[in-house]
Amino acid sequence: MTLNTVLIITILTLLIYYLYSNKSKKHKDRFEKSIEYLLILASLISIAILSILEHSILYHSSKFFADHSIWYFFTGTQWSADSLTNPQFGALPLFVGTVMIALIAMSVALPIGLFCAIYLSQFASSKTREIIKPTLEILAGIPTIVYGFFAAASVAPFVVSLFSSIGVEVSYSNALSSGIVLGIMIIPMITSLIDDVMLSVPQSYTKASFSLGLTKSETILFIILPVASPAIIAASLLGISRALGETMIVLMAAGLRPNLTLNPLEDMTTVTVRIVDAFSGDHSFSSAETLSAFALGFALFIFTLILNTLSIYLVKRFHNRYRYSNL
Repeated sequence: MTLNTVLIITILTLLIYYLYSNKSKKHKDRFEKSIEYLLILASLISIAILSILEHSILYHSSKFFADHSIWYFFTGTQWSADSLTNPQFGALPLFVGTVMIALIAMSVALPIGLFCAIYLSQFASSKTREIIKPTLEILAGIPTIVYGFFAAASVAPFVVSLFSSIGVEVSYSNALSSGIVLGIMIIPMITSLIDDVMLSVPQSYTKASFSLGLTKSETILFIILPVASPAIIAASLLGISRALGETMIVLMAAGLRPNLTLNPLEDMTTVTVRIVDAFSGDHSFSSAETLSAFALGFALFIFTLILNTLSIYLVKRFHNRYRYSNL
């Protein structure tokens, strides 16, 4: 649903509410009931779309696994889906590359995003917030293709020259460059989420901390951060999910070669890049290479589901430990 559609629905809802606001209680109850039915319908549509998506992925994945070993798919070390003589569908190099780039991105985004959130919520003046917050929103709105150009044209040559100066050979297409730029792209999302939660911490907590003699830094470390820990966990896992689904930056900076390595200075690729590559050729939709894209999507869906489940568990656990009220 586009932004214009959302705005139109919002305006129409407000208009209807205004027209019925001066009517009898009976009309108001009918209007409230119609809004409730509208929200239920929207929820059912979302569930239906998700069900159709899951069915499509599972159906085509089952067709792929009917002809290829699911064990080799998850543990095999050779991926050559476009080979005409002996195609191999060992996706382990793709999984390793995906996790490697996501971890590099989070090692950049999480510390910087957390420190930015602490500064904005605890130290920055209102005037400074009015400058920094819109800047971060602009950073979040930059298209990923621009980040890809930045990674390929600026960050990758810098990484190569930096390591070459100490005698380390680095490929111009490397996981480190794409991970750094991907982390920069995720920073605004993490900062915004953690900042909002830190601002919602009750003032009674900080005042009680100051009255006990704790400094501002100690209050942030021992009071505010533990209370905001569910948001920090959620932001981290949300950032990982965002990094797992990125394609353009990896394509332009890390390359297309499935390379099973733990060296971030070498070229490698991810699951999403191979999915795009499988659908960009001229082969038939029922070919093994195209169906392998659905199998990769199935694996990515399972991994994301595990992350979301882990996120819900950790958030509930930390929320129960550091539950606070608005008193």
